[in-house]
Amino acid sequence: MRTELLEAVPASDVPARRFRGKNKGKRWTRGEDTELAVIRLPLDVHDHGTRHRTEQLYSAMWSVKRALQRDARDAVAAYWAGDVRRETDAKAWRLKLGLSREGMERRAYRHMEDSKHLGHHVTKALVMHQADEVFETSVSRHLFPDSSGRRHGRPEVGRWWDYTRIPGRARSHTTARKWETFRLHGTFSGHLDTYRHRDLAPTVTTPEQAAALPPGARVLEQPGRMLAPSRPSGRIETGEVTATGKPKTRAATWWDHTGALAVVFTGGAESNRSDLVLPLRLPSGSGRWPRLLHFLNDPETWHKIDLVRRRDASAPGGWAYEAHLMVLCDGYASPATRARRAAAASLERAGGVDGNVSNVSVVSFPATFDPADGDVEATRVALTDEELAALAKARRKERGRKHALDRSRRASNPGQYGPSKRQQARTARRQDAGLPARTVPVPGGARAANKAGVPKQAYRRDALSAGYRLNRARLAEAAATAAAAKDHRARRIAEDIVAAHGANLTVEDCDIRTWYRRWGKALQATTPGRVITAIGRECEKTGGWMLRASTFTTKLSQTCFCGETVTKTLADRIHTCTGCGVVGDRDMVSAALAAHVGLADPHDSSTARLNTVQARNTQILFHEGLQEALPSQPQHGARPTRGRTHAAAHKPGHPVGRGPLLDKTPPTGTGQTPNETRPANERHKAHVGTAGSTDRCHPCAPGPCRHRAGITALRDDS
Repeated sequence: MRTELLEAVPASDVPARRFRGKNKGKRWTRGEDTELAVIRLPLDVHDHGTRHRTEQLYSAMWSVKRALQRDARDAVAAYWAGDVRRETDAKAWRLKLGLSREGMERRAYRHMEDSKHLGHHVTKALVMHQADEVFETSVSRHLFPDSSGRRHGRPEVGRWWDYTRIPGRARSHTTARKWETFRLHGTFSGHLDTYRHRDLAPTVTTPEQAAALPPGARVLEQPGRMLAPSRPSGRIETGEVTATGKPKTRAATWWDHTGALAVVFTGGAESNRSDLVLPLRLPSGSGRWPRLLHFLNDPETWHKIDLVRRRDASAPGGWAYEAHLMVLCDGYASPATRARRAAAASLERAGGVDGNVSNVSVVSFPATFDPADGDVEATRVALTDEELAALAKARRKERGRKHALDRSRRASNPGQYGPSKRQQARTARRQDAGLPARTVPVPGGARAANKAGVPKQAYRRDALSAGYRLNRARLAEAAATAAAAKDHRARRIAEDIVAAHGANLTVEDCDIRTWYRRWGKALQATTPGRVITAIGRECEKTGGWMLRASTFTTKLSQTCFCGETVTKTLADRIHTCTGCGVVGDRDMVSAALAAHVGLADPHDSSTARLNTVQARNTQILFHEGLQEALPSQPQHGARPTRGRTHAAAHKPGHPVGRGPLLDKTPPTGTGQTPNETRPANERHKAHVGTAGSTDRCHPCAPGPCRHRAGITALRDDS
């Protein structure tokens, strides 16, 4: 009967699908001068029902994102396959395939409508914002190149373990009480009243008074498992009166909640269940309250909330949840930080930064380059002995955890691995002795694979034990903790450098990715790129700028103060100029020369040029200071960790005093390099174009090198 009715209605009479139209009022836009800052607020998700609903929300949103990524991958493949239509009208072809922000949103809506269960967990606002994120982070970056002309790879489907962020929609700043996704309800003062510490003085009644307490005082007393606040009930007077003189009332909503802070999500569009309420856990010490007061005391500046999770093996379910609140204000800076930055901004100095594999060198001069206005300042950042010991301990623990993971996977899937050589030999011995065969519980051999080397069973099909999942979570958590510690170290180093050398620095524009291909493990320990980025960020916050100079136009590592070219390889850590007689550390010399680099366009590193006349004058005026700032010995940890020693340099008959770090005999008084007192291992491999190599490509190959001339010519051209 229903089919007959549908067939009887003409297609022209079927109403078209309605979409939300354009805004009739003036659209709110964030001003160019409006600052943005983000504060992370931990959420308490210990309740079983709340945690289950949160996990369902993540599962549903992950399904949407995975479907959108697959659609984007197929659409991009079709876009590049249509050569004729792309050359005729690329924009029309993209719109036809739905490769636009609106097209991705329509795809997301269709996925939500076709999958009926998604309506019980998510809303269209969440789905739309997820589609916008997929378009911006995957499709747009692949189709359109950035300012440097580079494109990202084609869209790929991510992993479930990497899906940690559900983007929320910004609140409406034109309509009061309108948050379409995650909402923050409650007040900062209400949170203080609800979880007030028992030892807090009765006179402290406002957050401003709590922020003024001395550090170490306890402000809050929050239970181990916080209870979610309940939704207000009853009737609320609106302040108006009816025609009969009675006060008007309305039903109470979450907007009337003035108690403890909590993140509220009203559930799916078709859900009749209660709201998802996630209480916030704020820091209890008074030392953190000035920062909380800066972000949470004014609800009008709250802009958007993203729900984020991170791996935590000790938390129920293995995940810890946070609310990242975006606030329309600048970031918080303590009074001590503001005073330090003000003092650094008043320093009239010009400095240079040189990043190395294992250290960062900084040298600065007075901005006038006059000895009467100041002296030379030099700083080298390298790993200390305590940091090296802690790093070695962390690496041993990481190797142990990875070994435990491998053993657990092998024990749970013994049929996918073969026995090791030792296990095979033991089986053969037992067979020769007439003993029964013994089952190998943990095979130590290679993975079962076909002739092409592809495993017969995909790793995602393996059975994993609970211990394996726990150790994997601990390993991921340890990696995240180590990354956060490296960020903290970089920030502290940047603060000290800018405070000592000022906020106007210049650094070579190097591609750190090429360093990782050669010294990956060493860079993971020292993180020079992270330190240089932190220095640049601190310079901007102080009011200065860190300029980047191209290595092709300046060649700081191959130039001297006098303007002469001093050719050095990567293993030469001493700068020795035969023209002016300067002998010093290579990195310090490069950092000192970087202070004399000028850029015609601060945003274009290729316009950088070295002012050799100014550098020569600086060498003459600051002669004594440069001798102290530029040590003539390689510093601790200033050498590359791979390819720095050569067996030929320690063979009998090698000229005395020519170590693997120097191509020539060191000047008188400089002493031996550290590697000259340490024997090197035999390395039977070609040493083409590397420092310390003799006239032969291979220590075992007789005759002169056939490649050295060509390599030297290429190096000179570059």
